[in-house]
Amino acid sequence: MVKIGKKEKSDELYKAILRLKDEEECYAFFQDLCTVSELRAMEQRFEVASLLNDGMIYNDILERTGASSATISRVNRSLSYGTGAYAKIFARMKEETK
Repeated sequence: MVKIGKKEKSDELYKAILRLKDEEECYAFFQDLCTVSELRAMEQRFEVASLLNDGMIYNDILERTGASSATISRVNRSLSYGTGAYAKIFARMKEETK
């Protein structure tokens, strides 16, 4: 187990996610796991991260996504000082589109 914040996390959820076979299974799993508002929040944060990664400025992101400046700032901190997971995902996505 690893710590997330001050609490230990269970590896089971993350192992389950890795077992999903395709986008349809992934979508169905997250629909069962999360509320609509939780899904929308995660989708919005990912879109914000993608737009920041592409160099878009805060005001344009706010206008395009409806995300608050606090959300945009939080996502930007994760991009700049986080674990590097966003960078890995964006690099893989870019590679797949080639």
